[in-house]
Amino acid sequence: MLAAATTEPGRLRIIGAVLAALVVALGAVTAFEISARADAADDVVSRSQPLSADAASIYRSLADADTAASSGFLAGIEEPPGVAQRYDGDIALASRLLVKAATNTDGSSDSGRQIALLNEALPYYTGLIETARANNRLGRPLGGAYLRFANDQMSRELLPAAQKLYDAETARLEQDDDDARFWPVLSLAAGVVAIGALVWAQRRNYRSTNRVLNPGLVAATAASTVLLLWLAVGHTVARAQLNDADLHGQQSLKVLGDARINSLKARANENLTVVARGAVLTNDGKSDKYETDYTTGMKQLGEQLHRAELLADDGEGREPVKAAIAAVAEWQERHKDVARTDRAGDYDGVVRKVIGAEGSTGESFDKVDAALKKALAHEQREFTAAAKDGRGALTGLPVGAVVLGVLGAAGAVLGINRRLSEYR
Repeated sequence: MLAAATTEPGRLRIIGAVLAALVVALGAVTAFEISARADAADDVVSRSQPLSADAASIYRSLADADTAASSGFLAGIEEPPGVAQRYDGDIALASRLLVKAATNTDGSSDSGRQIALLNEALPYYTGLIETARANNRLGRPLGGAYLRFANDQMSRELLPAAQKLYDAETARLEQDDDDARFWPVLSLAAGVVAIGALVWAQRRNYRSTNRVLNPGLVAATAASTVLLLWLAVGHTVARAQLNDADLHGQQSLKVLGDARINSLKARANENLTVVARGAVLTNDGKSDKYETDYTTGMKQLGEQLHRAELLADDGEGREPVKAAIAAVAEWQERHKDVARTDRAGDYDGVVRKVIGAEGSTGESFDKVDAALKKALAHEQREFTAAAKDGRGALTGLPVGAVVLGVLGAAGAVLGINRRLSEYR
């Protein structure tokens, strides 16, 4: 073996074997790495992002159900059908999404534990609401206590569990996104090494024979170069699209989702301010708890809307955010009027200005909610389109890597065999 390596034919056979192995390794490593990144990109589009969006919808549905319950309570003995339908629809949606999430989540994971907690606590919450409604229809003051107790359970148990579920699913989305965008370092390095070895072999061939081209080695070099360029360009495009999906899609979705949640919390606290009528105070005993929470929520809502406006990258995305900002300003002005009416002792006037069909804070809240819903739908479309483009940029590359690797290796072997034939 050592003796054979000292002859030119022996050296050529070793060079041919090494070149073929390097090109095959390039194809195999590229297929392996890009398959992993394509799978991660597919998970972003079809699994982790939809689950993250469903978790956000669970949170919003629960918060909106709590808001609808307090609005219906304020209406008095006859709860408006539209409010009752909204509450029932929110509970049904949350229940349905919890079932869907459970089927796609490991029960032993953090997400699985939060789903179990939500499934256990939700019937208890709805039972409290029904008790509050029943007492309210009978004109019993005890109904308000049950409503406050239900709201407390929503705030202490259901919404924190929904938040943890959302955080866990968002973390999984971020991990899948990072995996999809991670550079295929081994493939790029293998490509550089393979092409470098092929160029060296051709230079050596030229110096030995004075022939400029060896068709087999040229074909192997071309196949390796095409594969390396396809890899670099394809992954660069995929990475750019996934970056765009994150920056102009997922980040906007998170901010807008948080804004919508804060608007729902603020509305629920505003309603409960009227229901409780000062019966629930902050820990220091100096202020109305629900009014304080309303003020805090509205401040956070304003900050998040301005952040969402900055993240929006087109007019279609900015328009609904601007509409929400305007509606929030209107809501705050109307809330000040509610406070003045309350200080004057006009409870019926307060109720009209909070849940009335026209000129009420409820009307302003509905404008905010509709604008945020529109903005969220737009950003969801933006995210999905960019993420699908990112996934599409990797389509065919794993298979192409195998094919080009095999063709390149065959070319290297044929090129070296042509030189060997000269020694026979």
